[in-house]
Amino acid sequence: MEFFQCMSLKEAQHVIVESLKKRTIFSETVHLINALGRIAAVDVVAKNDLPPFSRSTVDGFAVQSADTFGASEAASSLFSIIGEVSMGEESKMEIFPGNAVAIPTGGMLPVGADAVVMVEHVEQPDSKNLLVLRMVAPGENVIEKGEDVQVGATIIKQGQSIGPQHIGMLAACGYANISVYKKLEVGIISTGDELVGIEEPIKFGQIRDVNSYALGALLLEMGCAVTQMGIVKDSYEKFLSVLSKAVDTYQLVLISGGSSVGARDYTVKAIDALGTPGVLIHGIAVKPGKPTIFGMTNDVPVFGLPGHPAAAMTVCKQLVKIAVRKLMGFEQNVEPFGIPACLARNVASAPGRDDFITVKLTKENGTYKATPILGKSGLIRIMAQADGTIHIPADKSGIYSGEIVEVLLDKQED
Repeated sequence: MEFFQCMSLKEAQHVIVESLKKRTIFSETVHLINALGRIAAVDVVAKNDLPPFSRSTVDGFAVQSADTFGASEAASSLFSIIGEVSMGEESKMEIFPGNAVAIPTGGMLPVGADAVVMVEHVEQPDSKNLLVLRMVAPGENVIEKGEDVQVGATIIKQGQSIGPQHIGMLAACGYANISVYKKLEVGIISTGDELVGIEEPIKFGQIRDVNSYALGALLLEMGCAVTQMGIVKDSYEKFLSVLSKAVDTYQLVLISGGSSVGARDYTVKAIDALGTPGVLIHGIAVKPGKPTIFGMTNDVPVFGLPGHPAAAMTVCKQLVKIAVRKLMGFEQNVEPFGIPACLARNVASAPGRDDFITVKLTKENGTYKATPILGKSGLIRIMAQADGTIHIPADKSGIYSGEIVEVLLDKQED
């Protein structure tokens, strides 16, 4: 496969999805508090109605709403107070026409009552009598049994990411433990004679290993378990040994660097050597990120990402994330979260190539403005200053100043 026979972004995404269709995803049971951010492995259904009984949403008096029709401050309705509901206890009283029962917020609605009058809308001449100064409609200030969730209803779908709001729902339905897909274990290999660790002093001609940290952070944000496998110098034997260990240990492997056509880049050769089908993608029509590699060594997907941090991060968001979501059991690939913004200047693009341009967002007169952050390839500050990116599809030759574009935010929601 020749490097310059680049594959389109859509074709590359399709190849990745198809390559991972038969992968088995394993699950585990975790305590509810540890399910945050995890992916549900099964549909979870409500074991009981929520709430399990009709209850008041205010402090007041439970009544039959029909008895309040016509009530006002000028012509109040008279009720007999027959008792009081206690919090946390079953109400065994029954209300008949003309009766009222004192009830706290969250208290169980007595049999026969269909509404609650707020305490602010009543007067009590004495302990036995009540004057209602305002009409209430049936169901007013009441949550009916099962109104929130009915028994048997699906409250979490398989493949759904579990957020704090879902944790609350599951707790309300009595789930102490939840079945979730196991975290995807990812190994990251950095390559290059010029790389040194971030704690080491650098000499002329050397640079610190940025990508294993930037990519690792992005994968952690996606919910993966990440292991940095260190820096491998430009030796095929050493690289093959480390890659072999990685594919035997992890479910997904990322290689930072080693994806260009340089004579000392061994990624393609090593992937092909370790298992079938080998390299499936070598070069994509994307900027930044053209020298990208994807292959399968038996059942393990391996990505070779460009050495430039901005390019590596772009490819990770556009391709690696698709693989991660597939391997972590997400129900479907959710589109990145974007906001509309007015482009601040013209941006040119080459037809036949998907371009991703980093932008800075500002807000003027209630409208967002996206200003491209331009600079030479490899400048890390561009990545650090950006609020997001805009995507110029392969069928366009650019975007004009003033056009409304969708800014894909760096912090994306699923």
